[in-house]
Amino acid sequence: MLVGVPKEIKNNEYRVGLTSASVRELTLRGHQVLVQKNAGAAIGLPDEMYVAAGASIVDTAREIFARADLIVKVKEPQPDECTMLRAGQILYTYLHLAPDPEQTAALIKSGAVCIAYETITGANGGLPLLAPMSEVAGRMAIQAGAAHLEKSKGGMGLLLGGVPGVAPGHVTIIGAGVVGTNALQIAVGIGARVTVLDKSVERLRQLDLVYGNRITTLYSNAQTIEESVLSAELVIGGVLVPGAAAPKLVTRQMISRMKAGSVVVDVAIDQGGCFETSHATTHAEPTFIVDGVIHYCVANMPGAVARTSTFALNNATIGHALALADKGWKAALKANPHLKNGLNVCEGNVTYEAVAHDLGLPYVKAESLLG
Repeated sequence: MLVGVPKEIKNNEYRVGLTSASVRELTLRGHQVLVQKNAGAAIGLPDEMYVAAGASIVDTAREIFARADLIVKVKEPQPDECTMLRAGQILYTYLHLAPDPEQTAALIKSGAVCIAYETITGANGGLPLLAPMSEVAGRMAIQAGAAHLEKSKGGMGLLLGGVPGVAPGHVTIIGAGVVGTNALQIAVGIGARVTVLDKSVERLRQLDLVYGNRITTLYSNAQTIEESVLSAELVIGGVLVPGAAAPKLVTRQMISRMKAGSVVVDVAIDQGGCFETSHATTHAEPTFIVDGVIHYCVANMPGAVARTSTFALNNATIGHALALADKGWKAALKANPHLKNGLNVCEGNVTYEAVAHDLGLPYVKAESLLG
């Protein structure tokens, strides 16, 4: 199969769909790989490394989209990229379609086979292709939040970990999944006071066994969320409903009552965000202020540490990329129900139920398109 890797064009996005090591895995199996010029140069993967791994370098994304059978990316295709997709072509990348009707419409129109990293499931549960970026984003959330609590960045001038004789800041983490657990690890490590909320008492019990009285665990409901948000200087939103729009758990009214100069970091912004006041931002302009509260809502947070993120992502994605290239999309999806769960749009149909529900579109079961 001919596999194509275009250079990412989203604002401040330096990750790349395949590392040179991943390209080598594909070429060793007899596949051809096209990589756009300088696709990985910004993170220490120059074209020479790709050539040594067996790839061919091409100048433009248009040539890659015109020739490749399988497109491997990181972020959702931008409008110009959507127009280059063609019927029957496989797109393998993050999509986050539920809050994005424009992209969904463009993918439907293209007739392409669109497989989303974020809805592929794992044999042991969870979302293994989303997990590495959630790990990065969770750890970055504390880093970003701590930085924006500094007075020079508009915050209240608080050192999150405190110093002897001065109380540390209070971090509230909504959601104890991969994002929340990694945010918790960093927050505890720097000495912050931490409250974590989740609807799974079993998950809270697990965290309590690890961290003991260094954290407070609370069952998540409207009351505990409100109380914890209002007492915090930094709030991390890390709630995920697989494939669907994130629930709006923190209302504008809660935001209006928070301390001036406090910070919220909405890691769920790719799925629409879990703060009512959130809207997506970029690394170029990462924050905005509502009612005196700084909002950090960058939709591709892991892109800021693009080298780490690219290698972590490839560790998770290369196995399915090899399966798609070896078998073709129909055989690969038939053979692996977890990969089949990644099929979001196919040949003009929405094939992921949560996306269809959230966008009010007809839903077609993936099985009906596999023959």
